[in-house]
Amino acid sequence: MGVMEDGITEDGVTAGKTGRPATKRPGAPVWARKSTLVLIIAAMALAVFGTTTQTWLTVHLDPAQLGQAVNSQDGLQVQGSKAATTVTALALVALAGGLAASIAGRIARWIITAIILLASVGIVTAAVTVMADPLAAAQGSIAAATGITGSSVQVSASAFPALAVAAGVLLGLGALLIIPAGRHWKSRTKYDTAAAGTAGTAEGPADEIDSWDRLSRGDDPT
Repeated sequence: MGVMEDGITEDGVTAGKTGRPATKRPGAPVWARKSTLVLIIAAMALAVFGTTTQTWLTVHLDPAQLGQAVNSQDGLQVQGSKAATTVTALALVALAGGLAASIAGRIARWIITAIILLASVGIVTAAVTVMADPLAAAQGSIAAATGITGSSVQVSASAFPALAVAAGVLLGLGALLIIPAGRHWKSRTKYDTAAAGTAGTAEGPADEIDSWDRLSRGDDPT
């Protein structure tokens, strides 16, 4: 395999100054890819949000205490959005943070990581609190349905609070990966554009199309 004068080998591989084929820079690992990590964070945030639309608690009351709108056979159903009101809001915050991390700079990614971590801690704490004391979490719904507070009733928790805890933990782990993964992400700044333009100039003269492309990126080809 010979090297031609323009730095291109006979089989079309770009050669370096020494005549050796130029090696490509290895890509980011799968876990560090921006699309993969953002998808994980968004999926976990949506999973947490989804659990809050389901029944977290079932309150078994005396039929005489139940309102007409409450089915006495199934008991009083309490959704996660009512049992733990903060979980819904924190899930949306984490979702927005994950999407923002895909376009943020290095310093902003640190801030976004801290926000998502705090949101995940709040989600886990709120869900664990519901599982630890379901009666206290259901008192507001009981009072709204019966007008009675402090009554002694039986409250059973479903599996959705535990699913919220699991999704919240995975959400926090995904946030921790933002910082090391961000080292593999390309930054869209004017400084990076200028550096790329300088490298392109060193490789060879730019034609009219390349000049227009560089002008559209904010770089002066002259």
